[in-house]
Amino acid sequence: MISNDLAELHEECGVFGIYGDPNAARLTYYGLHALQHRGQEAAGICVKRHHLHIHKGEGLVTEVFSADKIDELAGDAAIGHVRYSTAGGGGILNVQPFLFKTLDGDMGICHNGNLVNANVLKRKLEDQGSIFNSQSDTEVLGHLIKRNYGHFIDRLCASLRELDGAFAFLVLLESGLYAARDKYGLRPLSIGQLPSGAYVLASETCAFDIIGAKFVRDVLPGEVIRIRKGEIKSCFYTRSPKDVSDHLCAMEYIYFSRPDSNLEGINVHAARKRAGKVLFEESPAEADVVIGVPDSSLSAATGYAEASGIPYEMGLIKNKYVGRTFIQPTQELRELGVRMKLSAVHSIVQGKRVVMVDDSIVRGTTSKRIVALLKEAGATEVHVRIASPAIKFPCFYGVDTSTLEELISHRMDVDALCDYIQADSLAFISVEGLSKSVRGENGDALCCSCFTGDYVTKLYDSFDKANKDRK
Repeated sequence: MISNDLAELHEECGVFGIYGDPNAARLTYYGLHALQHRGQEAAGICVKRHHLHIHKGEGLVTEVFSADKIDELAGDAAIGHVRYSTAGGGGILNVQPFLFKTLDGDMGICHNGNLVNANVLKRKLEDQGSIFNSQSDTEVLGHLIKRNYGHFIDRLCASLRELDGAFAFLVLLESGLYAARDKYGLRPLSIGQLPSGAYVLASETCAFDIIGAKFVRDVLPGEVIRIRKGEIKSCFYTRSPKDVSDHLCAMEYIYFSRPDSNLEGINVHAARKRAGKVLFEESPAEADVVIGVPDSSLSAATGYAEASGIPYEMGLIKNKYVGRTFIQPTQELRELGVRMKLSAVHSIVQGKRVVMVDDSIVRGTTSKRIVALLKEAGATEVHVRIASPAIKFPCFYGVDTSTLEELISHRMDVDALCDYIQADSLAFISVEGLSKSVRGENGDALCCSCFTGDYVTKLYDSFDKANKDRK
């Protein structure tokens, strides 16, 4: 995979599910392709045809699934998963969905997010005799379900009440498809419907567009959905409405989601564009041109340019054909890495004062190299504007920023960081400005823990384990 010097942020995964269509596997393939940006390390599909059948592997969706393999996965229901493996979480054993073979029937499970009490639950389950086959926290749910009693929905709800953290689960049985979203609303999950009447579920609505499905609604925080015999039924696994909140991860709007997706009724591109306008209002710069760092920063750069009246130009070009497995064995080759991914357009930036809008700064090395790239191309000044607040704290909800040491804004204030990346000025959007640009007056209903350190959940041993794993 690409070196951490170049790979700034990663979401762990995306999920897709469908029930009631004879082309379930093929439609899941297309859905996962639309969600490929959420994970490029592995992919898998579990399909229902009497019993459950599964195929998964490491690589992109197009690499894991051939046309012949999709044909072999015939069935009328399926769940699929794309994954980015965080530290210690790679390898074929951790590729989802997981397929559980039980005397009561088959069960497939996949998951987007991260359970902060996974290690606590694993210890408890191991003490009771469970043996885990992977390092993934997703496997915990399968073991909990088998240890609870009653109808499946009761066992599922009881199991979900034991989980803490961020999750969007899909569970496929021979008798139906179930979906569940964490009670904090940290990870997104939406329901769509095909013209045939079949229901689909996906991490982002962009997956509906590619298969011609119509958006129905979002799965609510704390809600469990059951799809069976063409009908949707809903319940809440939480014991009290007071347990439910709505704190969708702010990074879904800033970085992870595709601009054509709608999250809880808010278009991602529109939210990013508003953030760019607020960023100008908070941190104007005298410049000749505004450019965005491809791809997730382009919307914010457009908003900044419109608000400022400074022309927007395509001053950086992304090379979309840099392979995932590009190896950088020496420092000299690492320095060439940004040049392989990005090129500066000399005629646009030469002799100009440039506002460079980016979505975030995590480790700082990429920002430093892009500033150098622009100045080598002739930019007289480079003013860096970041469309997210400074990331000062680790995320434990499914984003690959798990230690304080790797977060440069935890170690440096804005002035020191500006000097480090050798920019002429540097400014981040405020937490209040970001919240306003995404959700207006209801802006506090976002998870901003990586900016503020105010975590939505208890952390259990997640912080200690993450830092131990990184040493």
